[in-house]
Formats: sequence, C-alpha cells, structure tokens
Amino acid sequence: MKHILMLSAVLLLSIVTSAQEKLPVIAPYHSQNIRELYMDTVNHHTALGPILHEDTSTIYTNPDTTKRSLLYRKLFREHLLEFRNEDYNVFIDFLPDFQIGKTRNGSKNTWLNTRGARIQANIGKNFYFESSFYENQGVFPYYLDSYIRNQRVVPGQGEVKDYNKGKGFDYNYASALLSFTPNKYLNVTMGYGQNMIGDGYRSLLLSDISFSYPYLKVTGTLGNVQYTSMWAQFMDLHSKDFSQAYRDMGYIKKWGVFHFLDWNVSKKLTIGLFDAVIWPDADSTGRKRGFDWSYMNPIIYLRPAEFSAGSSDNALVGMNLKYKMLPKTTIYGQLLLDEFKLKEFFGGKGWWANKWSTQLGFRSFDVFKVNKLDLQGEFNLVRPFTYSYNTTLINYEHYNQSLAHPLGANFYEVLGIATYRLKRWYARGELMYSQYGLDPDAKTSYGGDISKSYDLRAKDYGNKIAQGIKTDLLYAQGTVAYVLNPKYNLRLEMSLAGRQVKNDIGKSTDLIFSFGLRSSFRQLYYDF
Repeated sequence: MKHILMLSAVLLLSIVTSAQEKLPVIAPYHSQNIRELYMDTVNHHTALGPILHEDTSTIYTNPDTTKRSLLYRKLFREHLLEFRNEDYNVFIDFLPDFQIGKTRNGSKNTWLNTRGARIQANIGKNFYFESSFYENQGVFPYYLDSYIRNQRVVPGQGEVKDYNKGKGFDYNYASALLSFTPNKYLNVTMGYGQNMIGDGYRSLLLSDISFSYPYLKVTGTLGNVQYTSMWAQFMDLHSKDFSQAYRDMGYIKKWGVFHFLDWNVSKKLTIGLFDAVIWPDADSTGRKRGFDWSYMNPIIYLRPAEFSAGSSDNALVGMNLKYKMLPKTTIYGQLLLDEFKLKEFFGGKGWWANKWSTQLGFRSFDVFKVNKLDLQGEFNLVRPFTYSYNTTLINYEHYNQSLAHPLGANFYEVLGIATYRLKRWYARGELMYSQYGLDPDAKTSYGGDISKSYDLRAKDYGNKIAQGIKTDLLYAQGTVAYVLNPKYNLRLEMSLAGRQVKNDIGKSTDLIFSFGLRSSFRQLYYDF
C-alpha cells in the first residue's frame, strides 16, 4: 500500500507542475488491440509489456450516446465517472468479478466474490497514471485449492487468509503505474504490478504470471532500437524457514535488475537481447545487503558487473526473436541460458547445470479470411533446475511463483489458443498438453520445483526433461462472453474447463463450469 500512496503523491505533484498540453494522451494497450501492432506494415516493438501508445479515444464522444439515458451510457458506453478537460482526463470504474461454478470431481460448488476499483488519469500528453485495488473471497476447484494451500498464494494475486472456516480464501491485491513520456525517445515508468518480455502467451524470460512488485523502468527508443533497464524488488516467502534471524525480520526481499535491447532489423525481423541478475537483500545469517549500486548503471552487460562485485548472484541471459512470415502471420521464439557450459552441452551427458529453456510459436490473424478469428500456437521447453538456485533468496521466483513459466522447470508444453470477436461477442478456446517430472519426496529434487535447492539433486549427469515421476497434464477450456461495456471490459461470461493429470501414482480428471459478471483487463493464469 505504501507504494500506491507514493505513486499518488507523485501524480498530484505532476498535475501541479506539468505543462498545459493538448491531448492525445499516453495509455497502455490492452490484449485485444495488440493484434493491430502485429498486422501493421510497420514493425513495432511488441515484446515489452505493458505497451504504451497514443490514445485518441479519450477525447472522443459519440453524439449518439449523449442522447441516451445516464443508466444506458454508464452500463454500456462510458466509464462510471468521467472528468474530461482539454488538458487532462480522469476515469474511475467499479470492477466486479462475481462467479459461481461447479466441478464434476466431487461435485464441489465454487464461487468468487471480487469487488475492485480502478482510477485512470492523464495530464497533457506526458503523464499517465493508473491504480487498481481488488478485495476477494472465493472457493476454488480442487487443483487450485490444493495449489493455494501448498504455496499460500492465489496465482498472480498474493497471499491468502482462510475464509468461512477454512472452506475458502480471503485475499486482496493492488497495482499502480505512473508513466512519464517527455518526448518520443524516452519513457520512465514507476509501478507496482507485473511486466512481461516476449511475444508469446508464455514468457521464459520475464512473465506477468506472478504477484505485483515495485519496479522502476526506463525505456529509450532511437530509430529501430528500443532499450529498457528495469530495477525491481521481489519477496521471498520461504525466508522464514531458514533461521531465527529471518523469523524475526519477516519475509526477506530480493532485488532484480533487467536489461532488454529490442532491434527491428527490418520490416519483418526483430531481435531482442535480454539479461538479468537476482540478488538477496540479506545473506543467510540475516546480515543486510540492500540495493547493490553496482547494478545501477543502465547500459551494461550484467555478467561482468556481477563478477566485479565478487558475488555469486543469479545471472541469466536470453534472446527474443520475432519474424513476420506473412502479412497476418508472425512467428516468434525465445532462448534463455541460466548456467551453461558449452563443453557439457555438446557432451550429451545430461549435466545438471546445463540450465536453459526455449520457446517457438506463431500468431496468425483473420484465419481463413474470417475477420477477427485469430490463432496462436506455442511450444515451450525448460530443462531441469532452470531458474533454481541453492537458496530461494536468489532463485527466479517472487511470492512463491516463478518469474517465468507457471510450471517452473523440467517440462515441455504444447498449447493452442483460438479467439473470435463479433461485435460485442467474444469466444476463446484453449488446448494445452504438458509433460513434466515430479519429485518423489521433499528431500530430493529432479529439477521441476524451482523453490528447492539444486543441491538436493538426485544426480549430476543423465538429467533429462520430465525426469522423476513422469506426469502428463491435459487442459482444455472454452469461454464465451458478451461484452456489456468495452471501456472496462464488463462482460457476462460462461466457461467450461477440463483438466486431466496422469502418472504412475494415479489419475485425476475434473470438469469445471463457471458463469459470472466479470470486469477489468487482468490476465490470470490457471492453466497449469
């Protein structure tokens, strides 16, 4: 909450000090209109999210809507509260997420009661501010209920408290963003939320699946090159288990610094280079380290900085590629190296520290010449022990969730997603298959659980994908929605999901139905 108060103070200051500019304003793209960037004849920087753009719709008023009743306009056309001026706009919305459902496995009744609120504001063409808050109570399907009890967090939404005598969960979460764009070359964003690097549904570099965290991001654009430096602070929920020093201090924080260089080589090809370092706020004895100023230089290659600091911080490097194969079809991919030795890689002996992951996918729009029928396919592979470390103080994790893929490591995954829009109707179908390896006990690691120390590994050589208890996961979901108000994505939504998990221990199958009144543009990932 203190981060939101700080951002609000900065916003008020900016209102007083900003120059009187005319709109249009800077605002973030939402998922449904990012498709336009991929289909444009100009090659845009699409890998770094959230993507900001000039939004002229904030000054547009449809004359027809002014003739409608106030109730009609607020329910179907406008924000709940709108304050418009030639120099600023402020929009305030109530964001409900009310769902009821049922699972076939045990005939469990599920429900979600979310009350949210969001404020958006822009001042001139330089400042954009957004903040949202959600208060939630819910009862989840069995697999999510088990995950929440084990990890103590709702995926992407923070820590929980028991609700209704332990039958459900009570939790809340918030996000905020303040963006300053003084010119077309520079953007500075301070926020409390998530970021993503990649063109896929998943990201193996930095994903938006985890809980909110504070960050400062500086992005410069010059010609066809976009360069971003970001500093962030994460939370280690395992830290209380290490020593008495940690129990007295509460959850220990850890820091991250990220660099991403995105180069539009041509109208078709984009190459992105990525590196990151995670380091602890304190050592295993509780001794404070704090922010390491040797990582403050925004234009560096992080591995030399980490080495010069005399540390063993967790360093990762990677690449993001995008190629427009056809006017409406783009292929993309990623490669990440954690710890990697060329000799061991080509030795073919399955050395445990050959930690890497890769992705290959495509996006295709207006498939079969049907307007707004879009298709996405993706393959992800992550080697055992990737993203893990010998301590959770510097592994690639925040709030007990990976900063990359929700399955952690030691898996491969194939998924396909189809979406279709017709006026206010929206339909989405997803099919995902994954094979991964589970650990037989708490004292042995086969590399899938990135919260476990890699010192618990069962062997040094002979490691392969899905080792351990080989498990097959099949997940399918179909969703149909009618959008009542596109301003804040208020919609009536019905969903049916099927999930099957099978290994040598047993088999679990479930069918999950839900219906509700939903809002906001949040992306929540329950497909694991």
